[in-house]
Amino acid sequence: MADLSTTVNGLQMPNPFVIGSGPPGTNANVIGKAFDEGWGAVIAKTISLEAEKVINVQPRYARLRSRESREIFGWENIELISDRSFDTWIDEFKLLKDKYPGRILIASIMEEYRKDAWCEIVEKCQDAGVDAFELNLSCPHGLPERKMGSAMGVNPDLVEEVTGWAMSVAKVPVWAKMTPNVTRIEDPTSAALRAGADGISAINTIRSVLGVDLKTLRPEPSVEGYTTPGGYSCQAVKPIALRNCMEIATLILQDFPGKALSGIGGVETGLDAAEFILLGSDCVQVCTGVMKMGYKMVKPMMEDLSAFMDEHGFNSIDDFKGHSLQFFKTHAELVAIQAAAREKKKAAHDAKMIREDAQWTGDDFVDQSDALSRG
Repeated sequence: MADLSTTVNGLQMPNPFVIGSGPPGTNANVIGKAFDEGWGAVIAKTISLEAEKVINVQPRYARLRSRESREIFGWENIELISDRSFDTWIDEFKLLKDKYPGRILIASIMEEYRKDAWCEIVEKCQDAGVDAFELNLSCPHGLPERKMGSAMGVNPDLVEEVTGWAMSVAKVPVWAKMTPNVTRIEDPTSAALRAGADGISAINTIRSVLGVDLKTLRPEPSVEGYTTPGGYSCQAVKPIALRNCMEIATLILQDFPGKALSGIGGVETGLDAAEFILLGSDCVQVCTGVMKMGYKMVKPMMEDLSAFMDEHGFNSIDDFKGHSLQFFKTHAELVAIQAAAREKKKAAHDAKMIREDAQWTGDDFVDQSDALSRG
């Protein structure tokens, strides 16, 4: 029977399935529900010191469905970070750690470009008992006027500086959450790890416009007839997330050994999770999936992952973490590998070619005949 438990930066989780920051971790009630259902860890919805500045709109989601089955495979949101007061969150962090002392609770934090604000939010949250931090440097919409979210995350210099501020006071592990809305995700990743981050979370949502209602001619989601670009998630982003995680995991192996990677993007099954782990993720986060299927989805995910591990003879997550990274090459290398394989096949064929009658053998007669034939 496969062992799904894993330890990431010293954080002991019963399984690698983590509630990603967002609506599924929006208050103590739902976080407790996630723990009760068996999730390995929970990252709370992103908080800030001044929640009164956060004002959401309705509706704030738009969904892309299959034309045939109507299944949701794409999801856009224009939701902001938590609008609940910082003091309320501190109280709830304490309550959660009192009720679930052995479970991993991670605070997602976002602040303006001020060292004192970042240091204050880290110090107060860790005093409340959180087990780790995720620095939200990557939300693609909302609050750019305050230089928050991906307004920081697209700039490696800012990523390094802000991560350094957090690390200067953090006493628990810190992950920096990366935006995919960059040319090379390795650049902000390297910046965060140079500043001392213990790990990376990737990816946050992809900046998007989901579509236009062809009856009203208004883009979605429509708020009084208007909208703003949002963050795209769900199954459709998985290939992009896998590519980014592969690049980050390769960078970690080469330049930052021992750092962690928490993979995010379209995870809805245990087999999705297996792909992220095979490409170097230590754990996987699920957010939109919970909004589609609820907290109970973790049980079939655990069953799927366990069955996959049993099928391949893997006893632990470490047994296959990063296994598939070795199979990525440059295109030039692929050309050389294929040329060598073809040459080897040709040499094997030529070796069976009869050039004089004494070479015929009874055991290889059919193969030798085939070698002499055309078509």
